[in-house]
Amino acid sequence: MALCNFNPTRGGFPLQVLSNSQEFGCFSLLEFSSCGSCYSTLKAKRFGFCIRAKFLEKQAGKLDRVYGATVERKEVKKVGENEHHLWKKNDSAGSGQKALNLVRMLSGLPNEKEVVYGALNKWVAWEVEFPIIAAAKALQILRKRSQWHRVIQVAKWMLSKGQGATMGTYDTLLLAFDMDERADEAESLWNMILHTHTRSIPRRLFARMIGLYSHHDLHDKVIEVFADMEELKVRPDEDTARRVARAFRELGQEENRKLILRRYLSEFKYIYFNGERVRVKRYSSEEG
Repeated sequence: MALCNFNPTRGGFPLQVLSNSQEFGCFSLLEFSSCGSCYSTLKAKRFGFCIRAKFLEKQAGKLDRVYGATVERKEVKKVGENEHHLWKKNDSAGSGQKALNLVRMLSGLPNEKEVVYGALNKWVAWEVEFPIIAAAKALQILRKRSQWHRVIQVAKWMLSKGQGATMGTYDTLLLAFDMDERADEAESLWNMILHTHTRSIPRRLFARMIGLYSHHDLHDKVIEVFADMEELKVRPDEDTARRVARAFRELGQEENRKLILRRYLSEFKYIYFNGERVRVKRYSSEEG
């Protein structure tokens, strides 16, 4: 063919070397009736090359836009997948089963402090962190089963390890002392709580301590705890006010009893009548 013998450097314009696919695309656009002259062949080849270049530029622009959109979508998805919060701590895996295992282990032990504490130390020997959640659940299980002596042992062991020093643990421990007839130990714990957490003791804990003293007929102790309540401006509930009024009556202080009832018992009360909760006025004969 004439194209094979043509030297492109003599034509006045240089041509780039084309690949086989580009040459095929260029020559597919030509319509040759015959091989013709070299000039017509070169002109046709130059025309096909320009069309091919424009087509490649157009395709490159589309690919860039599509690629950019794809990358943007992937980035958004990646940000959403990696989002997390470092300050959140999940519950320990199997804490409920750990608590049940602890309760079963304690049920077969004698009531000796050294034996129980040794078993509890073995229970946490291989733990990286203290299993506070499992221990708290074990306390709740023992409380529901009314195993008050075990509640006292586990709670004391937790406090000796510097763990579980919360109002919930104190409330459970005071209840266990009350049910196990250990008012002296309850008083020691209460004095520690009162001096350590003076301004943050909830009303529930005051009520628990007044109820404990009332159950054991320690009326002077009831009045002492109530005095601390008034000093800290903690308003008692109605049950606590009735216990305090009863303690004043047992101590022969009738005026203080009436004063407590007037101050802390509301003028109205709620009763259930025909299945509905009804608000009614109190009678003076119900005082005390």
